[in-house]
Amino acid sequence: MGRVVKTARLVLAPVGWRDLDDMARLKGDAGAFALMLGGVRSRVQAEAEMADDVAFWARRGVGIFTVREDAVFVGMTGLHERPDGRGLGLRFALFPHARGRGLAREAASAALRFAHDAGEKRVVAIARESNFASRTTLGGIGMTVCDRFDRDGHAMLVYESVRS
Repeated sequence: MGRVVKTARLVLAPVGWRDLDDMARLKGDAGAFALMLGGVRSRVQAEAEMADDVAFWARRGVGIFTVREDAVFVGMTGLHERPDGRGLGLRFALFPHARGRGLAREAASAALRFAHDAGEKRVVAIARESNFASRTTLGGIGMTVCDRFDRDGHAMLVYESVRS
């Protein structure tokens, strides 16, 4: 499958129904998903999002990837259409045990490159101003702050990557 992306340490593969248990576990983990838009998900919510993610891949040719290190599921990254109308959004989330070794940066960078190589001109990402880990990752992959807004009492930063 031409959509599988390999990096020095990781394999990113388009999410599919075979990944539902892993994705439901990740999305139900507060350490991994509490700061994501919509927060921690139930199994039912994860199933509904899986249907959306599979359909998005079919419709757009880009989407959410699973992230595996040494064949072990450690998280997700990839693209989705942001529900707030800001455009194609980059997301990433890793289990807490997989953090601190640069895997988020490696995975998010690969997903962003994939999106641009697939013809996507602009990709955005949103991070809380107080979420220094995500901000460091986004800046480290070349995304720059282009806007800010408040959501539920939190200052949010909009990052973008534009390729002409």
